[in-house]
Amino acid sequence: MADSFLEKIVEKINPDSSSSSSDSDDGALLSFKPKIKRLFGRETDLHGILGGGKAADVLLWRDKKTSGIVLGVATAIWMLFDVLEYHFLTLVSHALIAGLVILFLWTNGSTFIKKPPPHIPDVVIPEKPVLQFVSDLRIEINQALSSLREIASGRDLKKFFTVIAILWLVSIVGGYFNILTLFYIITVVVLTVPLVYEKYEDEIDSVVHKAEAELKKQYAVFEAKVLSKIPRRDIKRE
Repeated sequence: MADSFLEKIVEKINPDSSSSSSDSDDGALLSFKPKIKRLFGRETDLHGILGGGKAADVLLWRDKKTSGIVLGVATAIWMLFDVLEYHFLTLVSHALIAGLVILFLWTNGSTFIKKPPPHIPDVVIPEKPVLQFVSDLRIEINQALSSLREIASGRDLKKFFTVIAILWLVSIVGGYFNILTLFYIITVVVLTVPLVYEKYEDEIDSVVHKAEAELKKQYAVFEAKVLSKIPRRDIKRE
């Protein structure tokens, strides 16, 4: 009785106290959200996963001007060479002819138009960046060959069948599209999928994790019935 009497006195003195406490409790409940498991177990945002630099800004359309230019240039190249069937060598030849003619007329006609001749800079390819690029490319090729050897050895059947499935899908896609159209599709996908994923991140993660759980279940059945019966060669003993 004494406690209820004191509560009534407090409510009369400060009637907003009870409502504010209930509101704070409700706000605390609303602010509490179940933690969603992100793809690949990541803890940082998508911008950080993509490097957090200029490239991430372009892929996520935070630098809309650059993203639009990349998409526009890719579309123009695809339209020019694939849709209009303009050949690359023809384009390069016409561009060089136009440039040489303009420079020739400008250089020899500068005395008549009373303007200085154009300054044509000396273009020299430095040796160090070329050697560094070749060295990095060599390292990447060696790593790729090592990975292919590891996959072909058959020690990791899951990775082996995954690579086979990816290559099979690539062969199917390659039968429908030429290389230029394929690169254009990849460019469009790269400039749209990260943006859509960032906008609907929670929903996509939930669907992907459900699909991943189902795939793991089906793979466990396949491994128990098929893969476990395939004899494996022990390369370390050899």
